[in-house]
Amino acid sequence: MNLTLKQLRAFLAVADTESFNLAAKRLHLTPGAVSLVIKEMEEELGFPLFDRTTRRVALSKPGRDFRPAAERVLRELNQATQTAQDLKNKTTGVVRVAAPLFVASALMPHAMAAYRKVKPRVQVRLVDCAVEDLVDAVESDHVDIAVGPDRATGEGVRRIGLYETPWVLWCTASNPLARRKKITWNVLAKYPSVVASHDYATHVAKALNALPPDQHFMPSHTVTHLSTALGLAAADLAVTLCPAYVGVLAHAFGLVMRRVEEPEVIREMSLYLPSTRSLTPAAAAFVDFLGPFLTEHAERDMGMIKGS
Repeated sequence: MNLTLKQLRAFLAVADTESFNLAAKRLHLTPGAVSLVIKEMEEELGFPLFDRTTRRVALSKPGRDFRPAAERVLRELNQATQTAQDLKNKTTGVVRVAAPLFVASALMPHAMAAYRKVKPRVQVRLVDCAVEDLVDAVESDHVDIAVGPDRATGEGVRRIGLYETPWVLWCTASNPLARRKKITWNVLAKYPSVVASHDYATHVAKALNALPPDQHFMPSHTVTHLSTALGLAAADLAVTLCPAYVGVLAHAFGLVMRRVEEPEVIREMSLYLPSTRSLTPAAAAFVDFLGPFLTEHAERDMGMIKGS
């Protein structure tokens, strides 16, 4: 048996209108064409769908029994067509995004809330992970994309730089460093300081290796989590260093931001995309939105830094 969508649509149109003429108008066909389609369908099924008289057309008993199945097929087809159209228009779907802790808690929720207003039917699912796991999460297809500081990538992942974000000093407003017009690393070395060990060791320490001995800096204390460092700074037990993008949380601790110069250590906030598979339409649309959104957010942070 090989029924066609054209036959199903014609059958339901005649069943609804009880008229070949009215069904023909609905389908933009001639009455003769509709009658022929129904005849071919009845031959395919092996039973009459309608009882015909000179005055009316009515569903036969087999036709009444068959009608729910035909309606279900067309309903599911319409749903499938709508789903395909939504995917094509990037208005629905699921986007999986990996981000390290402070990007996931400080930046991504704002981006997700803003995107929901634009595409309310798209689900953005956030996966928080360690910075060193960002590239692997994309390459293994655990997530569609990742957002975070610059990391080395292999052949399976490509990195797109979004904007530069400096490492800055966070301290209480009453701390003596908050009142200095210029802070350098040798000045900072005279004050108690705490840093989160991993990111500092893999990036900042390397950038400071070239400093002459009289500008040498070594943090007083290292901790595992940046939230611990922010808490110690909030109690004015030490100052801490971390990227400017954690500002939302640092301000919640009551901390102020100050530049550290000579040199100013820069990270690059980046997007990580798969290079061996295509993004879904929903993920591609979110990438188009996310880049400009995060860049605009960073420009506000940079304005605060320049004013500090």
